[in-house]
Amino acid sequence: MRTKQQYFEGLKKLKSNLYLNGEKIDRDHPALDQPKGVIGVTFDLAADPKTADLVTAKSHLSGETINRFTHIHQNVEDLHKKQDMTRMLVREVSQCIGRCMGVDAINAINSVSYEADKMNGGKTQYYQNFLKWLEYFQKNDLVGCCAQTDVKGLRLLRPAEQPDPDQYLHVVERRPDGIVVRGAKVHITFASCADEILVVPTRALTKDEKDYAIAFALPADHEGVKQVLSPHNMYNRKHYKRGFDWGFIDSYVIFDDVFVPNDRIFLNGEYQHGGVCALLFALFHRHSYSGCKPAVGDMLIGFASMAAEMNGIEKAPHVREKIAELIKITELGYAAGFTASAMGKPEVYMPGIGMVPYGPGACIPNSIYANVGRCLTGEAVFHEQQILCEIAGGMPATFPHEGDLLNPEIKDLLEKYVKRNQDIPIEDQIKFWLLFADYTNSASSGAISYGAMHGGGSPIMEQIAIYGQYDIDKCKNVVRKIAGMPLIEKKKKK
Repeated sequence: MRTKQQYFEGLKKLKSNLYLNGEKIDRDHPALDQPKGVIGVTFDLAADPKTADLVTAKSHLSGETINRFTHIHQNVEDLHKKQDMTRMLVREVSQCIGRCMGVDAINAINSVSYEADKMNGGKTQYYQNFLKWLEYFQKNDLVGCCAQTDVKGLRLLRPAEQPDPDQYLHVVERRPDGIVVRGAKVHITFASCADEILVVPTRALTKDEKDYAIAFALPADHEGVKQVLSPHNMYNRKHYKRGFDWGFIDSYVIFDDVFVPNDRIFLNGEYQHGGVCALLFALFHRHSYSGCKPAVGDMLIGFASMAAEMNGIEKAPHVREKIAELIKITELGYAAGFTASAMGKPEVYMPGIGMVPYGPGACIPNSIYANVGRCLTGEAVFHEQQILCEIAGGMPATFPHEGDLLNPEIKDLLEKYVKRNQDIPIEDQIKFWLLFADYTNSASSGAISYGAMHGGGSPIMEQIAIYGQYDIDKCKNVVRKIAGMPLIEKKKKK
């Protein structure tokens, strides 16, 4: 496994294909410092004996110890450990840990490439391509990101109906040695800090949309790949230093007639599995949220409790009720994810059929519970912000700048007038409110909230999955039996 420094040095070697605010930049640009520092924690804690059990795993390919972010979940225990690892790491840095997209993508592709080969009767080698690439990925402890979300153009039109076919990434040329693809994947978090970009479809596809049913992996600096960046970093402090400077960065990943060699193609035209690939990545990623969102909830509970203490209202009944609400959201999200892990099987839901075996035997979290947990926590994002606002009051919105707090002409006066609780040192109060403002009243905080609601799929997508996959007839039969009505017979699987 790599060290954090080796990861940083590896990024420096990548070719420059990043664009930021009118300039072409390298990966040692200051805008990437905070996001790289976030991912660096995943290397540090994999090497720490206190946390290694969660952050490492045994490769099912080589038997070697690998970073869990490069691992294929083999059993229920692996799913539990991924969830707990994610919660532990996010607590360390305060928000997204940056490597979940990669591990969720490899677990989706692992099953889809296997099933596509099986459908093709051995005419394709997608699964072998993937295993060979995965061995390289694990051995070199690489960071992966997942490029799924397409531009989508006119939202009511399917990919093949778009006036501009490039609104969804698609194949524009097939060659004996590979394919050429064109399009863009957007809102791709930490792509500029990744070693490899994993590409998967964004939706279910039809027979006339085979060119959109593609999955592959490429180096992040591959020829023709361009990334346009949107950094969301905390501003640097000179005196009131944070314990950890968290930041993240998104990319528009543009594929400008990019050649993908055959040995890096994991799906190519099998539209029946394109939609499954999209849903599987979303499922694994929603399961990851059951680790990260509860960790963010831990921080929000801390914010609310400390803001109440600063304001001297921690004993007010309505404040305790609001904090209890934050606790409920946090732990229900974790509980749903834990149940999704505990009920994990090598199965997926097929519309009109139900749960069916899928893939080479790797463990897939239960879809209902993974979607329930993600939906509950996604819908609560702005409600949680409202609770923080109600408890904190207006202080974070107008809190003085660090420079003013240090200006000798007004320092004493500001400390006098921002101090609320006489029992808490003023420096601690200043550090608290500065951090509170970072996460609720800054440009970054807006991006954080939008990402927390939409990342991994907006709540409406989870609602569709929950309604479509839940056995509602079973619930109807509970009523029918008590009412003395004939029961609904279960449809036979085709």
